[in-house]
Amino acid sequence: MNAPAPAILMARSAEFFTAELCHITELSNSPADEALLVALARVGPGVTTRWHRLRGIDERYVILAGHGVMELGGLPPQAVAPGDVVVIPAGCRQRITNDSAGDLLFHALCTPRFRPEAYEDLEGT
Repeated sequence: MNAPAPAILMARSAEFFTAELCHITELSNSPADEALLVALARVGPGVTTRWHRLRGIDERYVILAGHGVMELGGLPPQAVAPGDVVVIPAGCRQRITNDSAGDLLFHALCTPRFRPEAYEDLEGT
């Protein structure tokens, strides 16, 4: 089995706002590393992201600052705070609400890396 070649990836994007109602800074999303996306996500106070899912991509949220409520699949809503990790299997519907006075910040880790065609908005247009 061939090991991947070592690399230093410097592909940080400028922060952008998504239709999901979340601000994203991609720290690493490169064809040179198909296995993983690392992003910083920011949800403003009082904002709930849109119901969505990712086809073929597992995701993890690592909560860094603020607190919120995670809704995942058919599970009851769950409070999240710094240090919590949310595991989101591929195809599982999800959304998060920021119920704090400041920004809710978390790392979003996607395996394999995020591709726009994998995103599915479950609320329609």
